[in-house]
Amino acid sequence: MTQSKPQATKADTRVWQRMLSGRRLDLVDPSPLDIEIADIAHGLARVARWNGQTNGTHIFSVAQHTLLVEIVLRHALPRADQRLRLAALLHDTPEYVIGDMISPFKAVIGGSYKTVERRLLGAIHIRFGLPAALPGEFTQAIKAADRGAAYLEATRLAGFSESEAKRLFGRDPMLPATTEQDYLTPWSAGKAAKRFLARFTTLRI
Repeated sequence: MTQSKPQATKADTRVWQRMLSGRRLDLVDPSPLDIEIADIAHGLARVARWNGQTNGTHIFSVAQHTLLVEIVLRHALPRADQRLRLAALLHDTPEYVIGDMISPFKAVIGGSYKTVERRLLGAIHIRFGLPAALPGEFTQAIKAADRGAAYLEATRLAGFSESEAKRLFGRDPMLPATTEQDYLTPWSAGKAAKRFLARFTTLRI
């Protein structure tokens, strides 16, 4: 008689990911001590927004998206607190581990994804000097900037009409033309990681 394969137990189920830095990041109970900004930049620069359904030679990476969100926020709130700008840059950083799932798929999965995402973001915030849970006004400002960035990405890169993007994401944030051209031209992974790290360093000083 063939014995059935035993199910994985808590002791032998791997719930961590090894990073290039050598860190082991536990996905269930992430420690701020296992988070390195170089790992984040490397990972985000290789994760595609819009499931890769964008125009351009390169993917439009989550690293580039976070920089776009931060500059949309700065454009809307020129006197924004430096901590708010750093939080905007870091808002999607859990995706260096869990990837970028489009909103419709997140809705299908439900709460489990959000729980993991929230724990990772809280650990990242603590690692870089922010509160695990941001003040409500920070969250609202970042969400508004994120929607503005999504509008630009949708209409400039992902094939959405302006009316469709307006219905889904709100209004055009009206960035200066030169800024828009730079931040909405998909960069190579190396360039995206380098610019993410440079902006992070500026905001951490």
